[in-house]
Amino acid sequence: MTAIYWARRDFRLADNPALVAACESGAVVPVFICDEVVESHKAAPKWRLGLGVAAFAEALRDAGSNLILRRGDALTTLRALIDEVGADTVHWNRLYDPDSRKRGEAVKAALVEDGIKAVSHKGHVLFEPWTVETKTGGYYKVYTPYWKSVRNRSPGETLDVPDIPAPEAWPASDTLEDWQLGAAMDRGAAVVAEHVNVGEKAARERLGAFMAEGIDDYADARDNLEKNGTSQLSENLTYGEISARQCWHAGQRAMAEGKSGAETFLKELVWRDFAHHLVYHTPRITSANWREEWDAFPWNTDERRDEVRDWKQGRTGMPIVDAAMREMYVTGRMHNRARMLVASYLTKHLMCHWKIGLDWFEECLVDWDPASNAMGWQWSAGSGPDATPFFRVFNPETQAEKFDKNGRYRRRWLAETSQPALESALSYFEAVPRSWNLSPDMGYPDAPIVSASEGRARALQAYENRDTA
Repeated sequence: MTAIYWARRDFRLADNPALVAACESGAVVPVFICDEVVESHKAAPKWRLGLGVAAFAEALRDAGSNLILRRGDALTTLRALIDEVGADTVHWNRLYDPDSRKRGEAVKAALVEDGIKAVSHKGHVLFEPWTVETKTGGYYKVYTPYWKSVRNRSPGETLDVPDIPAPEAWPASDTLEDWQLGAAMDRGAAVVAEHVNVGEKAARERLGAFMAEGIDDYADARDNLEKNGTSQLSENLTYGEISARQCWHAGQRAMAEGKSGAETFLKELVWRDFAHHLVYHTPRITSANWREEWDAFPWNTDERRDEVRDWKQGRTGMPIVDAAMREMYVTGRMHNRARMLVASYLTKHLMCHWKIGLDWFEECLVDWDPASNAMGWQWSAGSGPDATPFFRVFNPETQAEKFDKNGRYRRRWLAETSQPALESALSYFEAVPRSWNLSPDMGYPDAPIVSASEGRARALQAYENRDTA
């Protein structure tokens, strides 16, 4: 008996339900398919996905197995591989965004019709979206009640690394380098590569270090832009290099030990689950206003406007916003507090549609996740699941005073305003496209393109007039 383990965003050996199930039936052929969903990814996520595939392939080789690489339509490719290896079963872990669901459901229906056993498993979240219901049997639309409903629920115990039985002969495999998954990153890849944390081993080490050194102060430090106070596990959770369940149990142990930041960490894991809960029940959240009454709101949708260009390039003249945008271009990540600030500035001060920001983050973030990205942008814009929508306008100047009191974050990423400029700030100019024609000696904008007070007034006026727009 031979089973195929279809790896998608679960590049780990430990606590991998689909891999464990595949190993129970006989020989296992792991495969990663560069299919229609992967091909749709933008620059940074696609490049980082390739790094994750490479690390997972190495881990499988160390375990006496192999990772077969194929490119093409998912169903067609799986059918061909089934015929080649004589498989009777295919296992994979479920994903919940619209594109992944459509692909998974179509593959399962077709394989079952072919007489192949097709089994999907829970491996990407703590709690399946349909298992968390309100008292009336519906889905949750607000985070706090969602958190209260699951905080005392167990996601189940983690699974050990299985022995992976190899087939008598391995089928042919593509070469990862031939796929050129990082082509769109161009020269930026070399800069961002210095900041990524790739693979299961690195992810578990990062979790261990955070539990030992960071979680006690997490509740306060996670908002401090000057400190490295977050877990930085979003990148690894995105590609399944560590499971949410592993992180949950580590957080529970820390809470039992009296670590003060442990519950906040657990809440953030559940916030991630809440994003997948919403994207499953309301898939429109990835492409349209979650609150449909916002469809007529007068956001700018023209990405060619100068203020959009300045926002993307980190040259708005608002230092805390620009520092955050440059951090993303250099590291492929952005501090959580900073994400809220740049999103608020784009959607409220600049009155630009949240989809412009959503698409740009998808271009630049190595920890891009379709559910979290969509919920984060709609939450910030006011069109999403939030009890205090559009009239909450972050003031970037007061936020900088509060969360970057000594200006270290701004100095770290803004070369033009720092003498001497730090290497981290200068590396931004090495990462950006040459076509931008940016250099550190060109000077910083004399004033913001939209001031904090002007932007707030304009946003609130638009909010008050939204019904007549």
